[in-house]
Amino acid sequence: MTFTEIFEQHDWDEVKESIFGKTSQDVEAALSKTSKRSLEDFKALISPAATPYLEQMATLSRELTLKRFGKTIHLFIPMYLSNECHNVCTYCGFSFGNKVKRKTLTDKEIIQEITFLKEQGYDHVLLVTGEDQTNVGLPYFENAIKLISPHFSQISMEVQPLEQKEYEKLVALGLNTVLIYQETYHKEDYRKHHPKGKKAHFHYRLETPDRLGKAGVHKIGLGVLFGLEDWRTDSYYTALHLDYLERNYWQTKYSISFPRLRPFSGGLEPKVEMNDRELVQLICAYRIFNQEVELSISTRESPKFRNNIVKLGITSMSAGSKTNPGGYTVEKESLEQFEIDDERSPHEIVQMLEKQGYEAVWKDWDRSYAAL
Repeated sequence: MTFTEIFEQHDWDEVKESIFGKTSQDVEAALSKTSKRSLEDFKALISPAATPYLEQMATLSRELTLKRFGKTIHLFIPMYLSNECHNVCTYCGFSFGNKVKRKTLTDKEIIQEITFLKEQGYDHVLLVTGEDQTNVGLPYFENAIKLISPHFSQISMEVQPLEQKEYEKLVALGLNTVLIYQETYHKEDYRKHHPKGKKAHFHYRLETPDRLGKAGVHKIGLGVLFGLEDWRTDSYYTALHLDYLERNYWQTKYSISFPRLRPFSGGLEPKVEMNDRELVQLICAYRIFNQEVELSISTRESPKFRNNIVKLGITSMSAGSKTNPGGYTVEKESLEQFEIDDERSPHEIVQMLEKQGYEAVWKDWDRSYAAL
């Protein structure tokens, strides 16, 4: 059974009602389990009924994370290659309708950015673009990875969905990880926020992780944009998707990210606010539900929040990020995709981690591993 078939068996309103109908008994049953938690357990852990159990959830989440990952936090850096985009997205600074200066990095500019990021200590780079198949399609990605791969042990991408054969070509060149966020699993709201462009095709995006799994990508990153719809229901669908992928592509690793809607010029106000306490609840719920999945937090969040979340389940974070193409050395004043909150340098983040007894990991993958 495909994930699309599984997805169509779940009604959004019924899932939401089920989550909000969970009781304290359901939460206690989920927390007391010694075996693998079910999707129904996950519903209980993200439900309003779990709110009084947050301290207990945080303690358990920390224990499970230490057992699996130890006192380590993996550091990565986004590198924006282009803000050209053919999609209209209501929440994004790169949206096609926004009258902004467009920029795609040249080979020389890519090398310039690489040089700076290597000086900061990074060995894992996340390549990000808008979705423009004409100017920033497969040939551009192939060329960029060829330029970048000699300098970084781990290359991740967050770009438009591609076909399986295209992913296979990029994997052969050194691509390690692909992040593909559904944004929201609410089909009607998805259409509202993506009225034009290839991204408007809900099911094509929904099926992208399957193409990634078949292409042999080492790691797949999932997530939604919190603020577009009810965060609890969207998170359940993300967990449902993760569960399906782990069963079908068991050799692949997975990560979950937690982006909350951030301001940009003329930006969208969140439909549903998600406060800090609720985000902590969700992070802990994911860890209790799945002890293997990597949990990542970006510089969208405040320094205080990121400091406090280190010990509660997070395993990777970005630092010193810029969200505009060439933002480190080439086009420092060009349009950002969204505003960041934590502007601390990588060195400051390392110091923060060390004060809490954690080790910053710059590299947890090497292409030579693939031959083992």
